[in-house]
Amino acid sequence: MKFIKLFLVSLQFLTRIPVPGRYTDSIEISEYRRMVMAFPLAGLTVGLISAFVLTQLWWGNLLASACAVLTIAMITGAFHLDGLADTADGIFSSRPRDRMLEIMRDSRIGTQGALALIFKILLHVLVVYQLAENQASVAHLLIVAPVVGRSLSVLLMYRQNYARESGMGNLFIGKIERGEFYTALLIGVVLVFLFAGGYGVLMAAVAGVLLLVYRALIQSKLGGQTGDTLGAGIEIAELLFLLLMVH
Repeated sequence: MKFIKLFLVSLQFLTRIPVPGRYTDSIEISEYRRMVMAFPLAGLTVGLISAFVLTQLWWGNLLASACAVLTIAMITGAFHLDGLADTADGIFSSRPRDRMLEIMRDSRIGTQGALALIFKILLHVLVVYQLAENQASVAHLLIVAPVVGRSLSVLLMYRQNYARESGMGNLFIGKIERGEFYTALLIGVVLVFLFAGGYGVLMAAVAGVLLLVYRALIQSKLGGQTGDTLGAGIEIAELLFLLLMVH
């Protein structure tokens, strides 16, 4: 029952799916870090809805792919895309660390952030289209890609420094414990195996290694992670997995 409540909290936190507050009121904010164990299931929910949209449209693979990607953005409230844009604006500003963090807090989007969004969304649509053209299992990959992104996000939380003094990312970064870290990864592995087989697990692992490279880059620039870099990492890992599955 506790895990179900953590799952519902993760839906409230990661998506715009309406979950009545009375179902999660008993979860204290100090326990929010534990919801990372349910992140893969929140990703599964997002993936199932996106795949459903893709398979129900008869407008051709390109338009269906665009609608499937748009669905993900709508379900999540573009929460992680916003993190991607803010991270790109800050990291590629070539400013000192403190100024990078200020830029990332700015609600206005800059040139680097806009480019990051354009290329990410364009690549996402094109890779889904490519998979739809070449593979009958594209729906399974759409289901599991958000699982990969949210499962691997714990790599950016476990034993990491929080780069700011306060913020939402402080609920997780450097706070999650070993058991929560491995539980999230294990649930992610099981779900990926069920929908994408052993090859999918291997490509998810490769995406994880590449995400560690991203983690090292952010660490070198900011001295730690933020909520924005977590959101960007989720978007990057999800896209990397889909790109790796093209063959």
